[in-house]
Amino acid sequence: MSVSSFNRRWAAVILEALTRHGVRHVCIAPGSRSTPLTLAAAENRAFIHHTHFDERGLGHLALGLAKVSQAPVAVIVTSGTAVANLYPALIEAGLTGERLILLTADRPPELIDCGANQAIRQQGIFASHPSQALSLPRPTQDIPASWLVSTLDNALGSLRSGALHINCPFAEPLYGEMDETGTQWQAALGEWWESDQPWLRAQTSLESAKQRDWYFWRQKRGVVVAGRMSAAEGKLVAEWAQTLGWPLIGDVLSQTGQPLPCADLWLGNARAVTELAQAQIVVQLGASLTGKRLLQWQATCTPQEYWLVDPHEGRLDPAHHRGRRLVSRIDEWLALHPAEKRHPWVNAIPGLSRQAWELTTRRCESFSEAGLAHRISRYLPQQGQLFVGNSLVVRLIDAFARLPAGYPVYSNRGASGIDGLISTAAGVQRASGKPTLAIVGDLSALYDLNALALLRQASAPFVLIVVNNNGGQIFSLLPTPQNERERFYLMPQNVEFAHAAAMFSLAYHRPESWNALEEALENAWRRPGATLIELVVNATDGAQTLQHLLAQVSQL
Repeated sequence: MSVSSFNRRWAAVILEALTRHGVRHVCIAPGSRSTPLTLAAAENRAFIHHTHFDERGLGHLALGLAKVSQAPVAVIVTSGTAVANLYPALIEAGLTGERLILLTADRPPELIDCGANQAIRQQGIFASHPSQALSLPRPTQDIPASWLVSTLDNALGSLRSGALHINCPFAEPLYGEMDETGTQWQAALGEWWESDQPWLRAQTSLESAKQRDWYFWRQKRGVVVAGRMSAAEGKLVAEWAQTLGWPLIGDVLSQTGQPLPCADLWLGNARAVTELAQAQIVVQLGASLTGKRLLQWQATCTPQEYWLVDPHEGRLDPAHHRGRRLVSRIDEWLALHPAEKRHPWVNAIPGLSRQAWELTTRRCESFSEAGLAHRISRYLPQQGQLFVGNSLVVRLIDAFARLPAGYPVYSNRGASGIDGLISTAAGVQRASGKPTLAIVGDLSALYDLNALALLRQASAPFVLIVVNNNGGQIFSLLPTPQNERERFYLMPQNVEFAHAAAMFSLAYHRPESWNALEEALENAWRRPGATLIELVVNATDGAQTLQHLLAQVSQL
């Protein structure tokens, strides 16, 4: 009996089972212990293969692929700390709902806790963060193939969101020519190999019922809060709120067109908050809100009912409102709860929003970080998409910009970390094939610098704008101690990114005016491949502009 051959056949069943649940993208890191999984994936023609030498980036690449494809994405890594590097992407997927299938190769049990090389305790390594976890046994013909495939089907079929961790121990030898070992074991699955269906089909959908009293509530004074949703859903939500005559507070990830722009500014105005206090019901469609003032208002508002609609399970409401938590796709929920044409009930807020927008336009004329955030809709590629980084840049775009309704916007706003942002953006581009604009800060870019290797394979124009404000300027908005702020919070690195772009053979520009930026973007959108554009800006401009406009708008 050839151990290496049976390892391969065992792994082939695992990978084939994934195809029956919609997995098309497989992300693979180099490693020896994962050889059976890697070769099984390479031989399966159903897969699109992606490779990266950094497991942390690989996990985020898979996350980006899953965001756009709306299908589960598989990741294959070797044993040891390679597994631990998947943790950040796994946590993010658990909070935002993308489905990741983490196939982690492992040493067999007799090599654990005895000093063997690259052997760590991998069972349960991710604690409660995966939605599900499977610890498979060492491959053996004593276990029928039907057990393996039905075990996988049961887990994959019930995975509605988040990650499935499948730990796969393999004994040596891992290499060798294939022989007949295990052919009868595989053949026991019979016609399954020629079909495209799972061996075991599970029905585990969960959706909230239609709210029968909606016809009563839609006649009341309501507010719509739009969080993270798809581009198509964003347009539907905007039309729905307009028909109801309810004010729509749109997050940067809502893709609603933000009919009342600069919400993070005007929500700091007492007149706006007083008017919103008249609302009898708040309907939040989509979780994950960005703006600080929006979160503050959301935490303190006290309507008679607070409804939160999102396709993912869990409370998703840090303010713990009295109301209803409704699990549903947003577009399907809107179809079940139609709007009724009514006149708008708010009077002050539309005017406050217009004034805030005009003040922002005047304040953001100069070439600056705040100016980029305000003007960002001018620079979006046609038929493309936007990926927004975390920390200060996403807050400025949320507060100062007005993005087109239905234009795809992506971000990692679950755990809101800065790790893996470039890798995630690379996955977003690969899954869609669309021209992509991504914007991150300098520390975020440094944190994921080796992900620039992934951008060399961009199939369409890809522009990465690195806003270099020399450090974590988000901490300028927080009451961090002044004397320790620079050393322990901002951590300026005094770097520039021309050499990084050159190392990975990316086009590079460092514009110093709006005209120069527009020229660089025009050239970038005309050519396939990636371009890195570095905007070196005044360190404190973005944070100070936000604080200045907040003070102005609060006094309107």
